[in-house]
Amino acid sequence: MDRPQPPAPAARGHAAGATQLDGANGLIRKNPHGIGFIGPNGLKRIDRSGAQQGGSAKRTAAAEVQLPLHQVAQPAFYISVVPDMVGGRLSSHDRDLLGLAHQLAGQDGAVLAVVFGEHKESAFATAGVDRLLVLQGSEFEGYAPEQRVQGLRAVDNQFSPRHWLLPDSRTGGGELGRRFAAALGERPATRVWQVKDGQCIGRAGAGLQDLARPVARLILAAAECAEPVSETRHEALAVELSTSVARSLARIEDLGAVAVDPAAIPMAEAEFIFSGGNGVKDWPLFHQAAAALGATEGASRVAVDDGFMARDRQVGASGIWVTARVYVAVGISGAIQHLQGIGACDKVVAINLDRVAT
Repeated sequence: MDRPQPPAPAARGHAAGATQLDGANGLIRKNPHGIGFIGPNGLKRIDRSGAQQGGSAKRTAAAEVQLPLHQVAQPAFYISVVPDMVGGRLSSHDRDLLGLAHQLAGQDGAVLAVVFGEHKESAFATAGVDRLLVLQGSEFEGYAPEQRVQGLRAVDNQFSPRHWLLPDSRTGGGELGRRFAAALGERPATRVWQVKDGQCIGRAGAGLQDLARPVARLILAAAECAEPVSETRHEALAVELSTSVARSLARIEDLGAVAVDPAAIPMAEAEFIFSGGNGVKDWPLFHQAAAALGATEGASRVAVDDGFMARDRQVGASGIWVTARVYVAVGISGAIQHLQGIGACDKVVAINLDRVAT
């Protein structure tokens, strides 16, 4: 006579995806069918690192962790930063500048960010801004360096910052900083890549020499001049000017941006790059997509060596180092030489069917 079998685990109230079950003799046993996950190719995989167990709880706990809050209730002095805010957001260059500002501010000073017009940035606190001053008005919109200098002079009169930091860039900071220095009668330190031991070191001689001088009150700093703030969050308290900004004589009329063929923009200056690699099989369609997006075309070394793209379009350590706001890589495996060339890009989007591509 056959012995009756115990009811199936599913019939005893166990979930189908449970990793442990009550065995027939009452002992807890592992359920091999409840372990693992379905991969992108439809096959079941087992995570032997143990990271899968409790993964959601770990992610939730990690999301709840907050950086320590850095507060300066009564600043002894201010370090003012005027970010470029290209596209209404902080760039990597701007964040480097805020990191340098905190080196100069220490524990007693506060970093004051001065922003012109409307912006889209929501991460001033984690970027290291203690005080935020937004100068709004149609007079500051577009290309208005003379009016912006008037705004900075009003900030200087009210807050008397110990140092002014602006990015030495082509997107506004370089010109605005030099105009502001002339208005203040200050000799700026330009192309500064390091501030240390009371000295600021900047590039000179067509970038072939370093020039050291005492830390200036007005510094025009290069990208990667300091590590961006990453271990603290800040108050980003809003402040306002107590007086109105003087209006400058309108001698410049901004007629807007000039339409430029994206293909004519040098790779090193392009803000939006659409780059193709060995995975691209339809190059006419690639060119059509780049034109529709209004992007500057780039390529990996393999695509250039195979004759699909010109040599001046090659991105990477053996090609051109780019600093685009957005870099879209299509069919590029992600070799270390290519990653070196796009390391300074703000956003990188990879489109690839190769699952082992980095």
